[in-house]
Amino acid sequence: MPTERVARRLAAILAADVAGYSRLMGQDEEGTVARLKIHRRELIDPKIAEHRGRVVKTTGDGILIEFPSVVDALWCAIEMQRGMAERNAAEPRDARIEFRIGINLGDIISDDDDIHGDGVNIAARLEGLAEPGGIYVSQTVLDHTRGKIAFEAEDRGEQSLKNIARRIHVYRILVDRTRQEAPPQQGQNLALPDRPSIAVLPFLNMSVDPEQEYFADGIVEEIITALSRFRQLFVIARNSSFAYKGKSPDVRQVGRELGVRYVLEGSVRKAASKLRITGQLIDASTGSHLWADRFDGDFEDVFELQDQVTASVVGAIAPQVEKAEIERAKSKSTGSLDAYDCFLRGMAAYYYKTHASREACDEARRLFGRAIELDPDFAAAHAFAAMCYLHRKASGWTIDPAGEAGAAEQLARRAVALSRDDALVQAAAGAALAFVVRDLDAGAALFDRALALNPNLAFAWHWGGYVKLWLGEPDAAVEHIARAMRLSPMDPAMPRMQAAMADAHFHAGRYDEASAWAEMAIRGAPDFHNGLRAAAVSNAFAGKLDLAQRAVARLRQIDPTLRVSNVQRGQGPYRRSEDIARYEEAMRKAGLPER
Repeated sequence: MPTERVARRLAAILAADVAGYSRLMGQDEEGTVARLKIHRRELIDPKIAEHRGRVVKTTGDGILIEFPSVVDALWCAIEMQRGMAERNAAEPRDARIEFRIGINLGDIISDDDDIHGDGVNIAARLEGLAEPGGIYVSQTVLDHTRGKIAFEAEDRGEQSLKNIARRIHVYRILVDRTRQEAPPQQGQNLALPDRPSIAVLPFLNMSVDPEQEYFADGIVEEIITALSRFRQLFVIARNSSFAYKGKSPDVRQVGRELGVRYVLEGSVRKAASKLRITGQLIDASTGSHLWADRFDGDFEDVFELQDQVTASVVGAIAPQVEKAEIERAKSKSTGSLDAYDCFLRGMAAYYYKTHASREACDEARRLFGRAIELDPDFAAAHAFAAMCYLHRKASGWTIDPAGEAGAAEQLARRAVALSRDDALVQAAAGAALAFVVRDLDAGAALFDRALALNPNLAFAWHWGGYVKLWLGEPDAAVEHIARAMRLSPMDPAMPRMQAAMADAHFHAGRYDEASAWAEMAIRGAPDFHNGLRAAAVSNAFAGKLDLAQRAVARLRQIDPTLRVSNVQRGQGPYRRSEDIARYEEAMRKAGLPER
C-alpha cells in the first residue's frame, strides 16, 4: 500500500518559557501560578490574538505559538518582552516572571491540532539559548523581517543545537533598541554603529548680541554638514543634535541616547569683525576629553575656521581619512558673506518656524531670495527656496498651484545646475521636484546622487523614502525611513517619519504594522494631517473600524471639505493607479464621504 502523504507547510513558530520556573514555584507555588495567569490574560494572550497567532499547546511554564507571518511572530515577541519588562519593573528581581523566546521560520508537519518537525524543534532550541527577557531567532527569521521591522540584532554565529543535524546561524534581538513600537527617545539607548560616530551639540552663543544665535547655529550646521560627507564617519543629523539646545546634558547620556561614541561641543563669539570658535571633543563612553582648542580670526575667515574645526575632529577620530576627502569637505556654496548671513537667517526660520505658520514660511522664502540676490550662484539658497514651496503645498497654503509649481521647478533645477556635489542641495531640489512639480524620475535620480555623495544625510533618507513610496516601492521606503530615524533619533519631524512609515507598510499590505506606526505619529502630533490619514486607512484595512472612524472624524474637523473624491490633493504623486485606488477604498471604508 502506498504511504500516506504527510501534510507539510511553512510557518513561523514562536516558543516561549518562563526562566527559572522551578525556582519560582519552589518559592511560592500558588502565587506564581496566579501571577502567570494574570500575565497571560492581560498581556500575552491579547498580543498573540492581535498578531494573528494560534496557541498550539501550553505546558506549565511554556507556550508554543504558530503565526501566519514571521513579521507577526517577531513583532509579537518584541511587544511581549517589552510588556513584561514594564510589569516587572516594580518586582523584586528574584520574584520576576521573565520569558525566554525563540523564533524560527521553517517546514512543519500538522497532526490534528499539534505541529511537529525541525521548524518547531529549532524554535524550541533557540528559546533555550535565550536569556530571561531575551529573543533569539534563526537566520531565516532575520532575512524575512529586515526592512519590515526596524530592529537591531546581535550576531551570535553558527550554533550546534541539540538533535538538529545542521548548524544554525543565530541572532539575538536587541529588544530595547528596536524601533517598531516606538522610535528612539531620550532615555533609550542605541547601539554604536560599526564606524566612528559623532554628534555635534549646539554651540553656545557667547556674543554680546543674543540675536547672533542664528549665526552660532549656522556654524554648527556647517560643521555637521562637512563631517557628514566623510563615509568613514557616522554623523547624527542636525535636528537630533539640536534637541539638546538650551540644555546642559551629560555627554555620556547624549552618547547613549543618540548611539554615538564621540560628542563635539563648543561656543561661538562674534564681536565686530572678530570671530572665535572654541571646541572640545569628548569620548562619550568615558566622558574624557580627546582635545580642546580655540580658533580665532576675522569674520571673513569664517569658512576657514569651520574647516579647521572639522579637520581637527576628523584627525582625532578617523585619522585614516584621505586628504582628498578633507579637501572635498571644505567646498562652500558661496563666497559672499552677506549672502551667507541671509542664508543662515533663512535656515533659522526654516528649521524653527516654517512648519508653524504661513508667515514664517514666507519669511524663510524671503531670506533665501535675498541671499540669491546677493549671490545668484548660491545653490543652497535656491534649493531651500524651492523647499518653501513644498511646505506651502503640503500645508495647504498654495494660492496659485501652477505658478508656484513653476517657481519651485525653476529654483530646484537652477540649484542642481549650480552644484552637482552638494548632497543637501541635490536632496532639497529632488524633494521639490518630486512633490511640487510631480517629476518623480528627476526627484529619484537626485536622491540617489545625494545619498551617494553623503550617506549620513537623514534629510535625504527621509524624503527619499517618500519618493520610493510614490514610485511603488514600499519596502525600499521602509528601509530609507528607518535609516533616517537612526541618523536622527530625536528629530522634531519624527511624527512625519512615523506617518511615512505607516504609509509604506499600508501600501505593502502590512496593515497592523501601519496602524502601529500611525498611532505613534498622532501620539506625537495629534492633529498632524498625514498621521491622521495614515491612521484612517491602516485601521480601516486592519479591521479596527472604530479607530479608523475616529481618525476620519478628526480629519473632517480640521478640513470639513475633505472627501474621497478630493483626498488625493494632499497626497504625494503616486505613480501606480492601484496605490491610489487602495488608498481611496480604505478612506471610503473608514467613513469618509464620497463627495
